[in-house]
Amino acid sequence: MAFNKMWYTIALGLLLPFSYAHTDFFTSIGHMTDLINTEKDLVVSLKDYIKAEESKLEQIKKWAEKLDQLTDTATKDPEGFLGHPVNAFKLMKRLNTEWGELESLVLKDMSDGFISNMTIQRQFFPNDEDQTGAAKALLRLQDTYNLDTDTLSRGNLPGVKHKSFLTAEDCFELGKIAYTEADYYHTELWMEQALKQLDEGEVSSADKAYILDYLSYAVYQQGDMGKAMMLTKRLLELDPEHQRANGNMKYFEYIMAKEKEANKSSTDSEDQMEKETEVKKKDYLPERRKYEMLCRGEGLKMTPRRQKRLFCRYYDGNRNPRYILGPVKQEDEWDKPRIVRFLDIISDEEIETVKELAKPRLSRATVHDPETGKLTTAHYRVSKSAWLSGYESPVVSRINTRIQDLTGLDVSTAEELQVANYGVGGQYEPHFDFGRKDEPDAFKELGTGNRIATWLFYMSDVSAGGATVFPEVGASVWPKKGTAVFWYNLFPSGEGDYSTRHAACPVLVGNKWVSNKWLHERGQEFRRPCTLSELE
Repeated sequence: MAFNKMWYTIALGLLLPFSYAHTDFFTSIGHMTDLINTEKDLVVSLKDYIKAEESKLEQIKKWAEKLDQLTDTATKDPEGFLGHPVNAFKLMKRLNTEWGELESLVLKDMSDGFISNMTIQRQFFPNDEDQTGAAKALLRLQDTYNLDTDTLSRGNLPGVKHKSFLTAEDCFELGKIAYTEADYYHTELWMEQALKQLDEGEVSSADKAYILDYLSYAVYQQGDMGKAMMLTKRLLELDPEHQRANGNMKYFEYIMAKEKEANKSSTDSEDQMEKETEVKKKDYLPERRKYEMLCRGEGLKMTPRRQKRLFCRYYDGNRNPRYILGPVKQEDEWDKPRIVRFLDIISDEEIETVKELAKPRLSRATVHDPETGKLTTAHYRVSKSAWLSGYESPVVSRINTRIQDLTGLDVSTAEELQVANYGVGGQYEPHFDFGRKDEPDAFKELGTGNRIATWLFYMSDVSAGGATVFPEVGASVWPKKGTAVFWYNLFPSGEGDYSTRHAACPVLVGNKWVSNKWLHERGQEFRRPCTLSELE
């Protein structure tokens, strides 16, 4: 066993230099895959600990069986048994030496190797922020894609390869996290789901009384006094001495009595009841509703007349020498703003190289704070990103050249290639890529002007969700591995095109990798000349 313990310590010592103590695991599926390997290592270590305990018990069992037979024989004729001098010697030896060795074996802690492994690996575990972030992601997916709690709990999602389900305890935890955020709408949904699964007979450590306590308060906070009273009564049936429930019931009865004495008109009472029983979700701005509809594929459809203006073609980059004999496939995704997609524009080998270069550097994606002008993390951007320079790899340099050839824009003033991997429910809510007039210092430190255009590679297929949507115009662009989309953020005049406001929808199922190149104004003076009209 000592040898096994030493071997595991050495093995972990060899593995650790290649590990990284990442934070914000929930913001990148790519980094979460490392946790799968960590858990697998722990399972192997745990199984070896179990084998060691079983081996120890087997030794103790054999000793007990041998002595059981011996003592049975000895106790039947003690004097005759000890009359044999060898038996007398062995009795002295057993009690003086061997029972002490057995005591040492029984007291021996076989868990040292496993506990050491746990201690070492724990520094690479997710924390409370990761668990909360993953829980909020499930709630976000539920809202965006109109998923009911039962569907999500049973794991009935489109395109899943490995179906999984939520236990009543899992549902209870989701409800508690929503509760700590004062999100009583989702608290009610998930506490009710936990209660439903327990009522259906699921065996769980979740306690109905705890669930009803959270649920009744969440319902009360949303104004449904009648339902809150009903749930509190059910709680008191389970635990008549529940102090908070008894206090709440008295309060509910007092409020109901006051309302009854108010002698309101029947119309007013009906209106009040409607307000009390209505399940209130957050009030979303019109843009939010459009954004979520587009993510679900429910956006505005183009008229046939507009669709006729969209074409697919072989594109040679305006007679670029590299593409005259081997043009690329290009298709129109939208007319205004003009969004084009390039097909088979990045190979699988290039994608893997970019991912391998980026993965060790992935960190929580940031946004420009318009007040400070500095980069900061934001709840509305859930992903990790890394930046790659052309001089680092011939693959990145080749990609940069390809973008320049096909757009006709100078990439020497562009930002580095940004690689992003989205996490659980990963998203980037509606935003502009260019700096607006109220953000004059957005890219001042770069000294290359505003972001004139965006080039976006899709480096993975996504089973469900993950579209790039443009709420202002109703466009949805769906991820397709090996393709790229391109659009101008600025008019030729240099004015921002506000119709390019876009968003990355939450990833419902799958793993989304993208990379993008933001091209800037400087260097484009003769490549894309200005016009006299502001909006041209």
